[in-house]
Amino acid sequence: PEFKVSENDIISFQGQTLSGEEYAYYMLHKPAGIISATEDKMHQTVLDYFKNEPCKNLYPVGRLDKDTEGLLLITNDGELGHRLLSPKHHIPKTYYVELLKEVNSDDVSRLEEGIDIGEKKLTLPAKIRLITDNTLYITITEGKFHQIKRMFEAVDNKVLYLKRISMGELTLDEFLPKGQFR
Repeated sequence: PEFKVSENDIISFQGQTLSGEEYAYYMLHKPAGIISATEDKMHQTVLDYFKNEPCKNLYPVGRLDKDTEGLLLITNDGELGHRLLSPKHHIPKTYYVELLKEVNSDDVSRLEEGIDIGEKKLTLPAKIRLITDNTLYITITEGKFHQIKRMFEAVDNKVLYLKRISMGELTLDEFLPKGQFR
């Protein structure tokens, strides 16, 4: 099973030439209420949208909380998925955030320096771009459990709405309806 082949190799079995499965890449606009998992007996998952697709072994690259919506890459390309999720690559992920309270300059500074969310280390520095007093874009390069929610809790605020709009160079198509993919 560990024997490596290249694109130039020809693999045959009982006289039939076999071909490798091609990779598939889907941009999904994940709606809130859907689980970012391959299967779940209790809840609808993101892969339920792909039941009629011919590709096999699809999985979501990363996770979005059940109540978070936005960009989710669905693929069967394990190498790409690993590169996007590996902490050593620090792929930036940008989110649109609506907060309960206003954000002040001290909060922004603390978030941009790295903040204690109860882990062994501070978060890596975030980038904040304010839209209004309580809406903003935040870019992070990690993916800790409920990280953005915990970051804003650390500055005595609460996330009311969260939407991922980009991962690295991939940006959610603003015309792609929730629950649709391309």
